[in-house]
Amino acid sequence: MTNATQSPKLGGHKPHTQLRGVPSHKTTADRLGALKNLPGFWEGTGFSLIARPEFSGRSANGFFLQINNLHETIEFTTIGSPVLNRGSAQQDIAIYGVTYLHRVTDGETGGALHIEPGMWLNVPATTAPQADASIARLGTIPHGNAFCTVGFSVTEAIHGQPEIPPANILPFATGTAPPPPDTKSSFAEYDLSMPTESRTTPLPPGITQAIIDDPHQLLRDTCAQQINAQGCTFVERTLLITSTSKAGGIANIPFISSNANALDMESVFAIQTIVDSTGNEFLQMQYSQVAMLNFRGMSFPHITVGTLVKAF
Repeated sequence: MTNATQSPKLGGHKPHTQLRGVPSHKTTADRLGALKNLPGFWEGTGFSLIARPEFSGRSANGFFLQINNLHETIEFTTIGSPVLNRGSAQQDIAIYGVTYLHRVTDGETGGALHIEPGMWLNVPATTAPQADASIARLGTIPHGNAFCTVGFSVTEAIHGQPEIPPANILPFATGTAPPPPDTKSSFAEYDLSMPTESRTTPLPPGITQAIIDDPHQLLRDTCAQQINAQGCTFVERTLLITSTSKAGGIANIPFISSNANALDMESVFAIQTIVDSTGNEFLQMQYSQVAMLNFRGMSFPHITVGTLVKAF
């Protein structure tokens, strides 16, 4: 009879198994490409403007304009190993990326507003389909949505204050082209000089008509204050630009599809390298996201902007 201490089945000697560890920081950064500065913990503030359906009948226009200052955190974690996509029309590809968890609370009350688990992926160039290297963002929303946006990255030097184009918050008839960003809205909800019960009252501190008209003004104001009041210098930024316009999409539960159908989304995340007045370098993320909500024959841009600093 075989001695139990010598039997593999009974816990005896086992054959040598090679251990697999996490790649070096440099290797991981190379594989992440434009996503290399994301891993870590980011914290900051933001702003949200959303026209949400109002079924009660109290709103003549059928919506309530909800306005919030935000407190936000995003934690990104590296996916250390390659994700292999098997090819049938071309050779396999290896995707690298990060997972994330985005938490948003009301900036004044601390009440929960949003939680979003997701991933950012660095996708290599392919021949089937014929496509350049790309990035993708995937996320799930507890309202009952899941999205995949696809796009590209741009890294550029900054001279002075970063250029940030205007945002367009104006509703428009579904299926038509949106009006120019500087068009005055015909809805009283978007005009702070017009009293209405269909808008957040009182307004969160610091919110002005200029911010309602163009929420990107908050991002510009933050950069201007950092340069002029804090003596910071912007050195470089990497733009992560993705949307559902050419690839990806949004999947919704039936209730969302019938009541506030979300079909399109675009976002720009700008990872900025900044040097403060003492010569210390730090990373800052400014983002803008627009999700289009369609109901009552209109398309309403839901825009969120934020500025977060990499804390860990």
